[in-house]
Amino acid sequence: MKASVQRLSGNIVDLFGRRIFPGTVEWSRGVIRRLTPTPGRKYAHHIAPGFVDAHIHIESSMLPPAEFARWSVVHGTVATVSDPHEIANVLGLAGVDYMIRDGARTPFKFNFGAPSCVPATTFETAGAALDAKTVARLLARREIKYLSEVMNFPGVLARDPSLMAMIAAAQKLGKPVDGHAPGLRGGPARAYAAAGITTDHECFALGEAQDKLAAGMRILIREGSAARNFAALAPLLKTAATRCMFCCDDLHPDLLMVRHLDEHVRRALRGGADKFDVLRCASVNPVEHYRLDVGLLRAGDPADFIVFEGWKNLRVRRTYLRGELVARDGRSLLPRQPSKAPNNFRAEPRKPAEFAVKVGRVVPDEPRLIRRIRPTVNVIEAINGQLITRHRRVRPRIVDGCVVADPKRDILKIAVVNRYAPAAPVAVAFIKGFGLKSGALASSVAHDSHNVVAVGADDASLCTAINLVIQARGGLSVVGRDRRAVLPLPIAGLMADGDGRAVARRYTALDAAAKQLGSQLDAPFMTLSFMALLVIPDLKLSDRGLFSAAKWNFTPVLGG
Repeated sequence: MKASVQRLSGNIVDLFGRRIFPGTVEWSRGVIRRLTPTPGRKYAHHIAPGFVDAHIHIESSMLPPAEFARWSVVHGTVATVSDPHEIANVLGLAGVDYMIRDGARTPFKFNFGAPSCVPATTFETAGAALDAKTVARLLARREIKYLSEVMNFPGVLARDPSLMAMIAAAQKLGKPVDGHAPGLRGGPARAYAAAGITTDHECFALGEAQDKLAAGMRILIREGSAARNFAALAPLLKTAATRCMFCCDDLHPDLLMVRHLDEHVRRALRGGADKFDVLRCASVNPVEHYRLDVGLLRAGDPADFIVFEGWKNLRVRRTYLRGELVARDGRSLLPRQPSKAPNNFRAEPRKPAEFAVKVGRVVPDEPRLIRRIRPTVNVIEAINGQLITRHRRVRPRIVDGCVVADPKRDILKIAVVNRYAPAAPVAVAFIKGFGLKSGALASSVAHDSHNVVAVGADDASLCTAINLVIQARGGLSVVGRDRRAVLPLPIAGLMADGDGRAVARRYTALDAAAKQLGSQLDAPFMTLSFMALLVIPDLKLSDRGLFSAAKWNFTPVLGG
C-alpha cells in the first residue's frame, strides 16, 4: 500500500544554503521526500528545522520525560541532549533506564548521555555510584549518545585514571565528551580540553568562553532558571556562531510553560545576530556535534520541523516530529501519560535542636556572653542568576552560646540532611543572598546528590520545612507567615507525577510564597538546589559539611 504524501507550503529556511525561498515541503512515512520552490508565492509564515536543547537535565523541569515533551514541543523544541545524572545520583543505572523508557513513549527525540560523575565528588553522600566499567557499558548502548558533563574538572586536570578511562571509552566509540569547568581559563582550560573534553556550558564571562574556544571547545550559551549567562555570551553569536549552541541546563516548570529555546532565538535576533547563524545554533550545530537523528529540513531527513511567524518576535505556530503534528498555536497535541514513581528516600524527621551551631561555654551569670573572642563565620553568598557563590567572612550573631541566623543582615542558616541514611548528622552553615525575613524553604532537589537542602531564618522553621519534605518522601516546601505548603516530588524526589501545567501552578505558588517571605531571587528554589553543588565555586554545603571548591576540601563554619 502506497504511503500518503503530506504537504506544507511556506517560506522555507534553508540553513545550509543560507537562503529563504517560497516552497512546499513533502513528506511520507515520517521522512521528507522533497522541497519544491514555488516562485511568486507569498507566505506569512516560515518553515525551519526544529530546536534542539544542547544540554538539559530533564529532571529539573520536575516533570518526567514524557510530560516534559508535551510542553517543550509547544515552543518548537523537537529534541534534547539530556544528562540524566540527577536521577542517576539517586537511583543509579535504574534511574537512567527509567528516563530512557519514559521518554520513548513519545515521538520527541530525547538523547541521553552516560553520567560521568555519580557521585559528583567524594565529599558528599549520593544514592548510587557508577564506576568507569559501568559507564563504559552504558556508552556502548545505542540509545546513549555521549559522555555527560565531566564535572570533576580538578580530577581531569590531574588526569584521574577513572575519569580518563571514561573519556577513552567515549572516544573509542566516537561519542562526544561534555565538559563542565566554571571559571577555568588559560593553561588549565587548554589542559582540560586536551583531555578530550569537547564542550562547556558553564561559562559566565565572555573572556572565559573565548579561552575555551581557543582551546578547541564548543560553547553552549546557557539561559535557564538559575544560571542566566545569555547576556554575557551573546557577543559570540557574531564572532563564533559556528561553534556555539543554545541550552537551558535547568528549567523549572513555571518557565517551561512559557518558553524554551524559542526565547534564546528571540533574544539573539533582537540583539542583531544573523538569522541563519542563530537558527544554526538552535538546530544544526547540536545535531552535527552529537550526531543526532534529527531532521534539518532536507530531502531524506526525518520530518522534524517547525512553522513560525515573525523574526524578532518569533512565535512558533506548529511543531512536527517525524511528520506528526505535535503542537499547534500554543497547544500540545501529545497525550498526557501517567508515569511510574521509583524513589530512594530513607530520611526520618528531625528536631530543631539538631540545627544548633554552638561556639563555646556560656558564662553562668551572663548567659549571652562567651568566654572567648567572638569568632567570624564563613558564609556562602548566593548570586542571583548564577550558580557560583562568593565566600564571605562575617561577625555572627550569638545567642545563648549558639550562632543564630540574623535576617536583618540577610545571614540565614542553610542545612543539608542526608536522605539516604536516617541516622546521619545534619550539616549546618550560614548563607547570604536569599533575603528571607522569616520562615524557611526546603527541597530534595539538591544538585547533585539530592539530599534535602534548606535555608531558614530560625531553627524551628528550618526544621519544619525539612520535615515536610521528608514526610512527602521528596518535594519542595515553604514555611512561614502561618503557612505550610509542599509540592510532592514522588519520582526519585526530583519529579512530580501530575499534569505539567498543574505542577507549574503549584510551583509558582511556592515561588510566590518564598518571595513573600522576603527573597528577591528570580528563582529561589532553583538557586537553593545549587547550594549543595560542590563542583561550582566557591563555598557550598554538602551533607558532610561546608566545602570550598577553591581549596577542593572542607572548610570550617567558624573561622578565625
